[in-house]
Amino acid sequence: MQYRIDELAARSGVRIDTIRFYQGRGLLPPPRREGRIALYGDAHLERLRRIRELHADGLSLQWIQRVLEAEAQPTDPREPLLSALVAEQVGRRTLTRAELAAEAGVPEALITAAQSAGLVQPIRVGSEERYSEADLDMARAGLALLAAGVPLPELIDLAVRHARTTQELAERAIELFDRHVRHHGAQRADDQAVTEQFRTLLPQVTKLVALFFQRTLVSRALSRLEGAGESDALRAAIAATESARLEVSWR
Repeated sequence: MQYRIDELAARSGVRIDTIRFYQGRGLLPPPRREGRIALYGDAHLERLRRIRELHADGLSLQWIQRVLEAEAQPTDPREPLLSALVAEQVGRRTLTRAELAAEAGVPEALITAAQSAGLVQPIRVGSEERYSEADLDMARAGLALLAAGVPLPELIDLAVRHARTTQELAERAIELFDRHVRHHGAQRADDQAVTEQFRTLLPQVTKLVALFFQRTLVSRALSRLEGAGESDALRAAIAATESARLEVSWR
């Protein structure tokens, strides 16, 4: 079938200006033209539905473009790993800034401050910003720390320092995965094995990082209490530590 742009928008559920934006970014092929009339086909409709699906999964436009390019080239060795990355996205839902603030119970100004500091990275579609469930979880955790008395400026400063270090370590971890797992064996038959290894290793790496951070934090806190001679607080902290169980999940 053939569709004018308004018909394509109605069938796909994507606004006309967004369709044009996708086309300008190279996510959507140009239409066929009959004089001044632009005509789109079923392939355009399916591409828009796929973009909406990937966007709902929380992917940025840059990642969506990579996935679409890999899917268009079945022989592309990146495709299995890209599929795994899509499947393992944190959260399946996106929110507006107002929805994020309402569900997290924080003012929108706090989200704006976190975004300015690089702690929150919304997904952009045209002029629209959407946030993931991971952003919601982080906002709730930040609110709990604020409620405990941690000053906002110092909390943001600490979070920025942590984010910079984490990004550097993540890049090095990806290099290790590429060098020792993904590029280990050049045969196409290994692609599925690489994907499965990624799915297996991702939650293990998440757990390793979280557990190491918790252990280090507890150890340093206990050392500080001991050094300050706060024996009662030290005993209470040790008891709390021994009874605590850290849950690390990967959704």
